Amino acid sequence: MTDISLIRLMQLSSSALPVGGFTYSQGLEWAVECQWITTELQLHDWLADLIATTLQDLEIPLLVRMVAACENEDEADLSRWIDILLAHRETSELRLEEKNRGRAMVRLLEDLEMNLADQWKLILAKSQTAGFALALSQWNISIAQGAQGFAWTWLENMVISGVKLIPLGQMAGQRILRDLAEDLALAVKKGLTVTDENIGSSAPALAYASARHETQYTRLFRS
Repeated sequence: MTDISLIRLMQLSSSALPVGGFTYSQGLEWAVECQWITTELQLHDWLADLIATTLQDLEIPLLVRMVAACENEDEADLSRWIDILLAHRETSELRLEEKNRGRAMVRLLEDLEMNLADQWKLILAKSQTAGFALALSQWNISIAQGAQGFAWTWLENMVISGVKLIPLGQMAGQRILRDLAEDLALAVKKGLTVTDENIGSSAPALAYASARHETQYTRLFRS
């Protein structure tokens, strides 16, 4: 990577990116409420499972294909992969998060004067993953490095959510990030090689927790 590409990737991966990722817990809030997750080890195991399934077999492979569509300036292909991603969002909460963050992302890309952001605004607004893919393409960030940044952003947001909810100390959060680094790198590596027919994952506990979170009586995180 060039120095500027690395800096751009750091910008995209930053929790300060104004797309609202920190406001969602993806079912984690309900999992804590019902005492599925009450310790550092349980949070670690919850995230490790999602890394080895959803992240590896769904999120990273779809990001790869969206980047390719952006590089080829193939709007129809990008739209197709977005629809496939949304079809895998098993609850209204998860679909709404994808779309809300997509709208925020496309506003950011327009403000940064990124090519195609305005032209593809309607489809990019359906998925924050698509906006991330366009940024990787336009900023000449390799898919291998970009996928690692994408995965890190998700993991960091989830760890921060868990630290707030359980609650845990900041040091516990850092230990989880350290201990899951190898899992994350391996999942990204495998995710880059997943074929079209093998894209997809099943995370029933995540889907159940997210569905229950939609009607949870008190919440810190958005639905």
